[in-house]
Amino acid sequence: MPTISFVGLGAMGLPMATNLVNAGFQVYGSDLSSEQAQRFKNSGGKAFNNLATAFLNSDFVITMLPNSKIVRSVLQDNSEQLKALSSSKPVVIDMSSCNPIETRTLASDLSKLNIRLIDAPVSGGVKRALSGELAIMAGGMKSNDDEVEKVLFALGNIVKTGAVGSGHAMKALNNFVSAAGLVAACEAINLGKDFGLDPSDIVSVLNTSSGKNNATENKLAQFVLSENYNSGFALRLMAKDLDIAKQLSNAKETDNTLLTLMQHYWQEAAHNLPDNADHTEIMKYIQFKAS
Repeated sequence: MPTISFVGLGAMGLPMATNLVNAGFQVYGSDLSSEQAQRFKNSGGKAFNNLATAFLNSDFVITMLPNSKIVRSVLQDNSEQLKALSSSKPVVIDMSSCNPIETRTLASDLSKLNIRLIDAPVSGGVKRALSGELAIMAGGMKSNDDEVEKVLFALGNIVKTGAVGSGHAMKALNNFVSAAGLVAACEAINLGKDFGLDPSDIVSVLNTSSGKNNATENKLAQFVLSENYNSGFALRLMAKDLDIAKQLSNAKETDNTLLTLMQHYWQEAAHNLPDNADHTEIMKYIQFKAS
């Protein structure tokens, strides 16, 4: 079985890396949090503080990090780590949510060292990271990537999106649609409630009518009406993905009115709500705006 370095053992990364261990891979896990690294070690993985040492022994390097800048700093800006990568030449799989334009630039830079980059961001949240049922949007894969598929299948279901960078573009666009659907559903709940409709009835009707979407089925009753607000996906991360989608729109010089509105809307919500707010707490911002 291939050996994997997994960088980023956060809320998503830890269960993903653990699933790879459970699938039989030898996994070196690394995180700035010593507590998360210890949790990974307790799950059967090998915790490493020195990334260069881990890279030297790896067939694959998986990154699950906050943004493009940090991914580049791990892979290219540290000379010791870059030297290790250049020596072992693992396949790099970036599963973070990153800017697709910057991803293509990084892939080009790494290719000069004969290091291949695949972008494979995920959707599904912590629940599906735990169950190994993530939706994986993979850019830069080839028809004969059997070893890559073996790694990714341990984490979820793969959709090949095209050239490198296309996975990150698809993730941003997916979350744009998701964000718009959640705002529409929450505004409908808020307006209907003011008119005297029962919120539970609104959800029931939406889910048996043409207004049905992922938010109405999987978020309204479970996290919004219940006021649990614990879906496992942070509001600030949704805002970040909308920023990425907007940057892509700007780079392609495309006028996307609703995307621009949603990007601004979620940025305002992130500014007005606590840093650790769940993305379903967008309802609180909607109620604040309506009051």
